[in-house]
Amino acid sequence: MPTPEAGRTPGHRAARLAVVDPATGEAFDEAPDQQPDELDAVVDRARRAWTGWRADPAARATGLLAAADAVEAAGDDLAPLLTREQGKPLAESYAEVARTAARLRYFADLAPRTRRIDDGRPVRSEIRWRPLGPVGAIVPWNFPLQLAAAKFAPALAAGNTVVLKPSPYTPLATRLLGSVLTTALPEDVLTVVTGREPLGARLASHPGIRHVTFTGSVPTGQAVAGAAASSLARVTLELGGNDAAVLLDDVDVDRIADRLFWAAFRNCGQVCMAVKRVYAPARLHADVVEALAHRAKTVVVGPGLDPDTRLGPVNNAPQLARVERVTRQALAAGARAAAGGHRLDGPGHFFAPTILTDVPPDDPVVTGEQFGPVLPVLPYRDLDEAVEAANGTDFGLGGSVWGTDLDRAEAVADRLECGTAWINHHAELSLAQPFAGVGNSGVGVAGGPWGLYGNLRPFVVHRPQEA
Repeated sequence: MPTPEAGRTPGHRAARLAVVDPATGEAFDEAPDQQPDELDAVVDRARRAWTGWRADPAARATGLLAAADAVEAAGDDLAPLLTREQGKPLAESYAEVARTAARLRYFADLAPRTRRIDDGRPVRSEIRWRPLGPVGAIVPWNFPLQLAAAKFAPALAAGNTVVLKPSPYTPLATRLLGSVLTTALPEDVLTVVTGREPLGARLASHPGIRHVTFTGSVPTGQAVAGAAASSLARVTLELGGNDAAVLLDDVDVDRIADRLFWAAFRNCGQVCMAVKRVYAPARLHADVVEALAHRAKTVVVGPGLDPDTRLGPVNNAPQLARVERVTRQALAAGARAAAGGHRLDGPGHFFAPTILTDVPPDDPVVTGEQFGPVLPVLPYRDLDEAVEAANGTDFGLGGSVWGTDLDRAEAVADRLECGTAWINHHAELSLAQPFAGVGNSGVGVAGGPWGLYGNLRPFVVHRPQEA
């Protein structure tokens, strides 16, 4: 089993980055804190590796399949390390490793299609596809491996090379993943770099990077887009969401309560497409609050390595402070905590799973993205008003409608202004479907064939028809 240091990730040994276990709040390891001036050599090697990588589609497919096998084989090393630095329960880390391998296999089987244009002229025109060049992938801390694979798997399958930068909060599992992948991929096809800012800003603005793909906050995404504009690189930005769940008046509260709770609280609510606000009919509002609060009060919260844990800590201290701040603001504005509403005593970044009721509809915990274990539940009397409220933020990543009459629920879902709408479930994605949002939720499309073509450019060839 290769170690992170066995990979080809460059770095100054003197500059190190402490990595904190969110279950204890204490540093347990470190990673290289690489400097922006190191990227020139990294990107240059990626550019030179691109020449051979782009030339052989069959070898790329074989390499990606071998990479998937290597990731699966390394699961017992990757998953515990991911839990240690990210905080999620170990079962969820194993699922993330499996999803990483599955994404590599999916894109290994995809290939762009040449298309012939017949427009009546005596010319045969074909649209072919070419890779862009080195890709800069910048990944957040909530799903370090899964979101990395969502970026590098289609980029590599398309014939690009990748420079991958994880969050400084979760560099270790990604570095180990990079080492695992080097056993299956040619040298410098995928390179992991780790460090604090301005490393990411330099990667986004580097003139040798031809596509920048980023997942994170709106302000950082705007900065990434501005940096990439300096070299006219393509950008794909997934900037989070404030997904609404609209419950209809025929919903069976007891039947959907578990699914709704975990749609909001999986990974401690640190999911871009998690349910972040619930709109319930006024006559069912108290029942919904009670059902969700019961689950929040009884779910086992603890270190992710504890086999009994269902909900881990918030990943980092700044995010914990933000969750606490928006919750306190809501309570000060008149909201009531039906469950939770506070940090948990003891070490680590733990916040009690929180259900808020009586929340002012314009409170930041409703209109913004709390990105933590806090869920406001708001009553409505008119369905049109609920849909308007669901559409009434700057985000538009996902949304869901919950009810017994599926035709009616689908008609309501069709009115949501978002990239994906679910009925009676939420935040479940197929590898084969597009993933995109509207408004502040981002630019570009990931997932499925759309993710592949997002890493390619069209190349048109004209030739006269044969006499």
